[in-house]
Amino acid sequence: MSEQQGLHASPNQWPKALFYAALLFSIYQIITAAFHPVSSQVLRAGHIGFLLLLVFLCYPSRGNGRPFQPLAWLLGLAGMATFAYQWIFEADLIQRSGDLTTSDLIVGVTLLVLIFEAARRVMGIALPLVCGAFLAYGLFGQYLPGDFAHRGYGFDQIINQLSFGTEGFYGTPTYVSATYIFLFILFGAFLEQAGMIKLFTDFAMGMFGHRTGGPAKVSVVSSVLMGTITGSGVANVVTTGQFTIPLMKRFGYKPAFAGGIEATASMGSQIMPPVMGAVAFIMAETINVPFVEVAKAALIPACLYFGSVFWMVHLEAIKHNLKGLPKDECPSAWAAVKERWFLLIPLAVLVYLLFTGRTPMFSGTVGLALTAIVILGSAIILRANSFWLRMAFWVALGVLCAGFFQLGIGVIFGVIAALVAGCWFIKGGRETLTACVFALVEGARHAVPVGIACALVGVIIGIVSLTGIASTFAGYILAIGQDNLFLSLVLTMLTCLVLGMGIPTIPNYIITSAIAAPALLELGVPLIVSHMFVFYFGLMADLTPPVALACFAAAPIAKENGLKISLVAVKVAIAGFIVPFMAVYDPALMMQGDDWTATLYMVVKAIFAVGLWGIAVVGYYSAPLAWWERLLALVAGFTLVLAMPLTDEFGYALGILLMAQHVWRARRANALAATA
Repeated sequence: MSEQQGLHASPNQWPKALFYAALLFSIYQIITAAFHPVSSQVLRAGHIGFLLLLVFLCYPSRGNGRPFQPLAWLLGLAGMATFAYQWIFEADLIQRSGDLTTSDLIVGVTLLVLIFEAARRVMGIALPLVCGAFLAYGLFGQYLPGDFAHRGYGFDQIINQLSFGTEGFYGTPTYVSATYIFLFILFGAFLEQAGMIKLFTDFAMGMFGHRTGGPAKVSVVSSVLMGTITGSGVANVVTTGQFTIPLMKRFGYKPAFAGGIEATASMGSQIMPPVMGAVAFIMAETINVPFVEVAKAALIPACLYFGSVFWMVHLEAIKHNLKGLPKDECPSAWAAVKERWFLLIPLAVLVYLLFTGRTPMFSGTVGLALTAIVILGSAIILRANSFWLRMAFWVALGVLCAGFFQLGIGVIFGVIAALVAGCWFIKGGRETLTACVFALVEGARHAVPVGIACALVGVIIGIVSLTGIASTFAGYILAIGQDNLFLSLVLTMLTCLVLGMGIPTIPNYIITSAIAAPALLELGVPLIVSHMFVFYFGLMADLTPPVALACFAAAPIAKENGLKISLVAVKVAIAGFIVPFMAVYDPALMMQGDDWTATLYMVVKAIFAVGLWGIAVVGYYSAPLAWWERLLALVAGFTLVLAMPLTDEFGYALGILLMAQHVWRARRANALAATA
């Protein structure tokens, strides 16, 4: 089975062994999340064991051929054997921590080789090469000259650091992947199977499809909504892009612009709370702050990002006179909500729980359970066609939502079991059960690249914590920046863009936060803001040439060169490059501090700055802008980014005068044209 035919195929096309392995993986994760039958170390080992089994059963060693089954099973079961070893000998491993036996060393080396090979098969060579460089530094870094040399570590020390304990492969990223991330991936998979994507798409089409530039605005809005349940920008591109990119091309958008809009909006879905590409959970664990603080810090920048993309789309549509769809061809937004409104209940409860201080583990478990209850229960009442049964179900659901805090997990699973039995015995109910099983399998599929990446970047975390290279790197940035915050920010931005090339969002953030964020902390940037800064610019690497993963994912759909799409995406995503700098200079933009007036002022300033940069880049507002108007708009927007004496006043004055004279000039030109 090829990579394209394997985990990327529909679950009903999978070989039985692969299907049941994925199903067992999801069941294992749900049981460990709900009932905690094993220790944290064993939980992580089981997560990696199942990931390795799925990868080697599905992904070929090279090309698109079918994996050689005897070898696939041998490697997959070897991965599961590392899980069994951690479980069976858990107490012994704790007692002899740091003093490896021969069998420990063999298991540790086996795990290292399997994870590197699995990552290569799933994600290509880029991330294994980066992690391999860190591994080589740990083994041979004592021979380097200057400050980068370390004291030297034995091979057994490196294996102990990476393959045992919680600072390597079983580190924080793997823990978060095995708990929060997997639950939220399952949550999204269940909602997708229930029709949430159609709800989002129909709602966006109904609200904006008939307006100026409607198809592109639908792309932006649907990506915003998708960002609340999914954490993959590339997956967002290939999901919503299959519909929005051809629609944009049909109504006059150039292929590169259509692909660029979809790629930019889809990547932005990873900064939209609550899921945030699952990075929010890793960030909260890494810097030891409540999840709600991370989500709160991300909210305004995410809104500014999507607002900027929407603004650029609107300007481009006016500039080229691009119309929307006929209104009678657009679905009704409110009819779509009326048809599937109950799917919003789990999402609303999830957001409520997260923003009221409940742990992501509890919130994810409740959200997943509630989604299953809503899907199964709605299937029963729709087929039963009884008014009183419907009323009873919705009342019971309301009581259940209100009582989730007091009810035990056993009671909740009992409710789900009763609904499963109900679906089994009613006509047509088994289709819903099949959809739920497919959602479990789909969740395992989506978890594979995320989980393998989280495991592999344990190499970086382990080597960085062992050698202290991060402080050395931060020292070099500080030395080059010479205590100049802006120069240090630019250097950090470039570092994040380079390190993020070709690497998925989660390992991208882990690498950049380990290497680049300490430099910003040394310069006095608040903790959350420094991590958000490197996260955003690591994310922008998926849009910037030459790698631009999201753009190359959009290329075959748009039938355009990925590099051309990338150049458009960088232009459209201008807010993604501006807002992080503004947040560093004034953290109120990320709601740091208790002064809401400062936050409100920063929001107004950021909107004005992004608006100026937008008209400068597109070259249009009421009419085409002259070259000097575009230059002045860039200058005004840039001065609003800086937090120096009088720069805000200068930026506001220049921007307002520029806009006033431009509108006056455009109206005068229109009046002259009308009288001619």
